[in-house]
Amino acid sequence: MHRFARSTALAALLIAGATAPRPAAAQICPGDCSRDGQIAINELMTAVVLALNGGPTTACDSADVDGDGLVLVHELLAAVGAALGSCPAPFYPRDDVLRLNQIQVLGSHNSYHIQAEPPVFQAIRDFSEALAQTLEYTHIPLAEQFETQGVRQIELDVFADPDGGLYAQPLGLEIITNDPNARIPELEAPGFKVLHVQDIDYNTTCRTFVDCLQVVKAWSDAHPLHVPMTILVEAKDDVLPPNLGFDFVVPIQIGDPELDAIDAEIRSVFPAAQLITPDDVRGARATLSEAVRAGEWPTLGAARGRVLFCLDNGGDVLDAYVTGHPSLRGRVMFTSSPTDSPEGAFRKLNDPIADFDEIQAAVTAGFIVRTRADGDTLNARANDTTQRDAAIASGAQFVSTDYPVPNPAFGTDYQVQIPGGAPARCNPLNAPAECAALDIENPAHLSER
Repeated sequence: MHRFARSTALAALLIAGATAPRPAAAQICPGDCSRDGQIAINELMTAVVLALNGGPTTACDSADVDGDGLVLVHELLAAVGAALGSCPAPFYPRDDVLRLNQIQVLGSHNSYHIQAEPPVFQAIRDFSEALAQTLEYTHIPLAEQFETQGVRQIELDVFADPDGGLYAQPLGLEIITNDPNARIPELEAPGFKVLHVQDIDYNTTCRTFVDCLQVVKAWSDAHPLHVPMTILVEAKDDVLPPNLGFDFVVPIQIGDPELDAIDAEIRSVFPAAQLITPDDVRGARATLSEAVRAGEWPTLGAARGRVLFCLDNGGDVLDAYVTGHPSLRGRVMFTSSPTDSPEGAFRKLNDPIADFDEIQAAVTAGFIVRTRADGDTLNARANDTTQRDAAIASGAQFVSTDYPVPNPAFGTDYQVQIPGGAPARCNPLNAPAECAALDIENPAHLSER
């Protein structure tokens, strides 16, 4: 960059620092590094550093307006102009009013899952037809779910593997290959592994937790105006019955170190500015529950392009995650806790028929809820939409299914979609009357910067 261009950029920076009003939190403007709808002086300085020194633009990708990997003078001036209040007209004019809990989106259950290979699946069926039926489904890769099925909430099951290789030699692989020494290379490295049941139901579109999260981040980065994404994480340590005659892998039990490691792996992929954490929602309130009841979920403008995590576990695992972190201070994930507990913000209420009134009460009080439209393939096989219809009508923000599209093998047209969603819709219980589906997410503008 020429000296005159550098001087121009620095002079523009000084002007912006003196006057910089905040643009509306409705779309990502040039130089809005944190994607919070506000362009602060430190963000402009980051853009200037990138322009002067080059290097990866990941520190402020919104400063790279044309996406060519460089920040040039015209892009610096665009950032200054945005800071001075000349952002383009917003794509989402209600983004400063609508909040994260006023939406309803489609989720997928065990979003990583691929049905076992025929020889392994037949072995499961020979053992138990009922068990085999619960495992007879396959999801397409995560990015394709986001792109083609409108999924905005996913579920990942994780197994601790701090030394690596614990799940790299599954029994099912030996059945397929007839090789007792066959191993899966991607499972050799240390870190959490994503699978459903060790040894027998281990096929997945992304084998490690970090790999799955990187897929989410890549899609999110490429579509920065998406409605907030939610990832439900179940930490698994179930031991398979020893009386079946097989030497099954014994999982590492989930405790404090493992839960800390889950948080660490999430933070290793997502920067703080891209996460929505309990600390963000609680703010200055005494408890997270108090903040939620006061309506302090972030606005959609502040939440677009960001991700929040929820812990699927209850019992001892939930207690361990909360202990030492009152109101989830310092934690990444929200927990499925009672609404009257200090950490109450998210509820997992999977039976929308039995839990219908409880779901509606929680949503009305300001909490976010995940429920299931179907379970264990039974609804899809019978084309029974009773649970699906209750889930959608309940107002639960996340409606999870194994069938964003029908499974032709079942001979039914059962599937789950958000009515009128594009792919999300205004929550039927708590969104303002003037809210429209395209206020939540507009497919035409997902990739705008």
